[in-house]
Amino acid sequence: MCISQKQSDENGRTEVCHPGMEYYRQALIQGTAPAPAPDCLLALGLLRPSPDAPDTYAPVPPDVALFDRARPIERAILNQQHRLASMRVSVSRLETVYQEVQQRTAPVRQIVGESAISAALEKAVRSCRHELITMQPGGGRDPDLLAEALGRDLALCARGVRQRTIYQHAVRAHGPTLAYIERISEAGAQVRTVDEVIDRLIVCDRRIAFIPGHESRRTAALVIQDPGVTQYLLKNFEYVWERASPACDEGGRGDVHSPEVLTHATRRAVLELVVRGHTDEVIAARLGISTRAVSAHVKKAADMLGSRGRAQLGYLIARAGLLDDAPDTKSAA
Repeated sequence: MCISQKQSDENGRTEVCHPGMEYYRQALIQGTAPAPAPDCLLALGLLRPSPDAPDTYAPVPPDVALFDRARPIERAILNQQHRLASMRVSVSRLETVYQEVQQRTAPVRQIVGESAISAALEKAVRSCRHELITMQPGGGRDPDLLAEALGRDLALCARGVRQRTIYQHAVRAHGPTLAYIERISEAGAQVRTVDEVIDRLIVCDRRIAFIPGHESRRTAALVIQDPGVTQYLLKNFEYVWERASPACDEGGRGDVHSPEVLTHATRRAVLELVVRGHTDEVIAARLGISTRAVSAHVKKAADMLGSRGRAQLGYLIARAGLLDDAPDTKSAA
């Protein structure tokens, strides 16, 4: 037996060994060759038993041997190609169905345009049956929007829909927003405020969520119906909710904290963002307060610490430990 033939079985291919090459050469010269013949030549069909002389082999032309041995392999390959093509056709038909369904029930969709976003939000909120959760960043809201939201939210409360909303502390100084909060709190909604940066979030019945889109916070929104992502957003809400302070007392009256407590909380939030390197304009936008108010908090901290520049102020705030302990706003309720 040829050693290379044994190796060819293990490697999945057939090679002609050196003794086989010489045997085939002699068979071509003499017309036949005596047995035994190298296995590699027999495996490739390069030898056939001679009909005229027992125990001898006649050489077969390489192209004829290859054609004979390749036919079943090529036929098997062709059959597999036909099977593959058939599978692709079948799956392509199902792909069309899949895309049609995904377009209707995609776990994440983007809505562009304020009017389209408003319509989608209105539809989702009005369809709430059990719970509405929202986080509203920034300061006071537009009075026209508050008037529009008031009737809708009061109707939700009347239907027994549980409502929880988180604002930033800045809304406590905005009369129209505070009045709106008092009205919906009297109807059973719960509203809290925080001194930290939050992002917009609306979740209806824990099944559909709205967050800002990446193109523009005001002109693009993502509608999320993936259960895993929705649960992640809800966990973040619950974490912020536990850290927030009630905006109204049990009687529905707003501003349950003293101005000193709220001013301290706002100043701490401003200084946190100063340490992170944000400008007054960015801090004002994120906390929902005026740039003038931010500048006043920054100036007071700079005067107290003797800072000569913005970069030094951030360093001095961190070194002085002004941000080590959060103000106990809840205990002041």
